[in-house]
Amino acid sequence: MNNSDNIYNLAVSGVQKLVPYVPGKPIEELERELGLSYIIKLASNENPLGPGKKALAAIQAILPDLALYPDGNGFELKSALAKKYNLDMNQITLGNGSNEILELVARAFLTPDLEVVFSQHAFAVYPLVTQAVGATAVVAPALNYGHDLDAMQRRVTAKTRLVFIANPNNPTGTLLSHSSLEAFIKALPVTCVCVLDEAYCEFVADQNVENSTAWLEKYPNLLITRTFSKAYGLAGLRVGYGLSSPQLADILNRVRQPFNNNMLALAAATAALTDSEHLQNTITVNEQGMQFITEGFKKLDLEWIPSAANFVLVDLKKPALPVYEALLRKGVIVRPVGVYELPNHLRITIGTSAENELFIEALAEVVSLS
Repeated sequence: MNNSDNIYNLAVSGVQKLVPYVPGKPIEELERELGLSYIIKLASNENPLGPGKKALAAIQAILPDLALYPDGNGFELKSALAKKYNLDMNQITLGNGSNEILELVARAFLTPDLEVVFSQHAFAVYPLVTQAVGATAVVAPALNYGHDLDAMQRRVTAKTRLVFIANPNNPTGTLLSHSSLEAFIKALPVTCVCVLDEAYCEFVADQNVENSTAWLEKYPNLLITRTFSKAYGLAGLRVGYGLSSPQLADILNRVRQPFNNNMLALAAATAALTDSEHLQNTITVNEQGMQFITEGFKKLDLEWIPSAANFVLVDLKKPALPVYEALLRKGVIVRPVGVYELPNHLRITIGTSAENELFIEALAEVVSLS
């Protein structure tokens, strides 16, 4: 063994075996590889409209203050979120994307002798944060590509400290009913924290999803995570948040870094909450794009999983990687999901009408040749 390899033995056991999360291929990387001049990226569930005017104006206004540290407590953003959800500010934890909240809850509550329950085909970060702290992942088989709450409930034991649920689920887009989800949370022991990951909640037509915050008063072991990366178009600024009981938020804030949200992110997110026009435009573009793309799948005789989010999973009925690579050569970046045990599927983010048309044209060409 090379002496430099010995450093791996110094890392904690969970980290030694960890395989890092691989994000969607960046546009710049594909430009370098293939020398293409026009590329569309439908891989990372970003908002095709970008940030709204109010968020951009807030960023512009704050630029002269960049020599100062941001507000480590995020007072303005917390105040706006508290007003939006009718909560107290001490029920809110700000994160560097909601992804950081998932990591914080793992760091705060897990030890190597404890377990975490989540579903097959669920967000890849759940097993990553579990393994990083050395806890045991208990995976419940999916039901119709989504969460089987009964199967998950059966796997909860005295050792279960966390349960992760994504609703809508990433990468499959499946949605749990409001009633079944509350029944599951209600049945959990008080020794188990339920993390309800609602990164895509703004895209759901059923407004009951938004009302899940009402459960916080009844279930002190519930943590709801949401983000500004998707519907609000601020993925590049990395700002998300957790909603919970004051006690749970207090625990998370003990392990949160004091300046985890930068000044631009805080200002833009606060302004974005007031931009209802941009949010509605985003939802409309998503609904229209979802209809167009799924109609395209139908014409190509392809099946897909009905999605409540801003992406859709298409079943190619054969290994998806060659199709993914062929689309790359046409300047179209989508997302292979073999890491989620779905080797025959591709995940497509809903784009602008022009992007959606180019994707369907490229897919039709690739499918006809394969």
